[in-house]
Formats: sequence, C-alpha cells, structure tokens
Amino acid sequence: MRADAARNLAVVLRAGARLLADDPSTPLSAIASAAGVDRTTVHRRFANREALLSAVFEAKLDSSERVLDEARLTAAPVAVALHRYVEGIIPVSREWPVDTRRMMRDDPAATRRAGEQSARLDAFVQRAADEGLLRDDVPPAWARAVLDRLVSTIAHDFPDLPAPKAADLVVDTFLRGLG
Repeated sequence: MRADAARNLAVVLRAGARLLADDPSTPLSAIASAAGVDRTTVHRRFANREALLSAVFEAKLDSSERVLDEARLTAAPVAVALHRYVEGIIPVSREWPVDTRRMMRDDPAATRRAGEQSARLDAFVQRAADEGLLRDDVPPAWARAVLDRLVSTIAHDFPDLPAPKAADLVVDTFLRGLG
C-alpha cells in the first residue's frame, strides 16, 4: 500500500471510530469529511458502514493485543505488568472508543479474538489473586469487572489526564481497593 493510501486509511479509521462511537448510524460521507478525504476514497475501501466498523474493530483488537503482549502479563511482576497494561490500554481506549459489545454481536472473528484477549486478562487477574495481591473475599470476576470500569472511566471521563498518571491512579485504586 502506498504511503498516502496508508495514511488516508489510518485517518479514516480513527475518524470512523470516533464518529461511530458517538452515533453508530453516521454515514460514510460524514466520516470522509471528518477525515479530510474525498467520499470516494472511503467508498473505494469500504463497501458500507459495517465494513468500516469491522476494520475499526480489527484495528482496536490489534492495538489491544500489542498492549497485552508488551505488558508481559505472565512474566513480569503483577504490579509492573498491571501498570504496563493500564498505561498502554488507556490510549487504545481513547483512540478506538467504539463499543466492543457491538463488535461481539456483529463479527464472529472479532468476537473470538476479543474472547482470547479477555481470557488473557482473566488469567492475569487470577494470577494477582493467587499471588495475594487481591483480597481473598473478592471474586476474580468482580476484580476484572472493576479493572475494566476503572480503565474505561479514566480513559473517557478524564481524557486530558496523561496515560502514565492515569495508570498510576487506576493501579493504586485497583490494588488498594481490592488488595
């Protein structure tokens, strides 16, 4: 793919993620306008809004997978891996704000990938519990749900907070609140 085509695709995907998160019925022409590209550029690449949304989900999953890999959830000390994960996933959540629950309804391949990523996080939270970093009376599923909400809240409700500082707050809240 040519450099300008790759750049246009990235801009369209990011604009699509932002606009479709706010309004899932946003037309492709509005996404093209927000991306600063011609409508035919978007239509040439994506047959319809669902195809664009699928590409946005793939980009979000790719970014999430990189974060999971770089966090070293199974090898690094739990607190270190947790901070790496949170610091990395906050920008992903901000860049790709689309609702993954919609992805889970519409795209079986994305659903499988998201499930695999979720299983990695479940295993990590279980590891934190097994290593005594979480209270014994806290079910790991609850801890995982709390972690997800903390990340979502700080990513979307506090968008001006830099990811490192936001990660500090999430990790401290998570480990002190459930630890």
